[in-house]
Amino acid sequence: MIISTVTGMTNPVQVREIPKVENSVSESQLVRKASNEEIGNIMSTENYVRKYFSDIPIMIQIAKCESEFRQLDPNGDIHRGRENNQDVGVMQINEHYHLDKSVEKNYDIYTIEGNTSYARELYEIYGTKPWSSSKACWGKYENTDTVKSLAVK
Repeated sequence: MIISTVTGMTNPVQVREIPKVENSVSESQLVRKASNEEIGNIMSTENYVRKYFSDIPIMIQIAKCESEFRQLDPNGDIHRGRENNQDVGVMQINEHYHLDKSVEKNYDIYTIEGNTSYARELYEIYGTKPWSSSKACWGKYENTDTVKSLAVK
């Protein structure tokens, strides 16, 4: 059970099972379609991230650099990285390295809550290292007062 830092309510995380497909498509090629409700919430993704990471402002800047605050693409599919299509969601969690562990820990990285919650756990263990490939974009804000002001926008 996870307690949302945004709503303060307990909410069990629903993990979507990834169907096993033999010899035709790998798990990383499967596309998850968004529900109409999720598509309607695309515009609030930035606000969600800003509130969720208000205590870790550098993560807000990382989300901006990694995904431009996109959990979903305009067609409702999960947002995937340009450089690596196994990077998913607003925090660009890599499926190859993290999908099994995220499922084991009951995080659904294909949802905004699961993606950000798993990213928070990664940050608490490794700091910003999992996002080092985009550091050229967000690194100038690390350990500065400027990044603190980003959280309150």
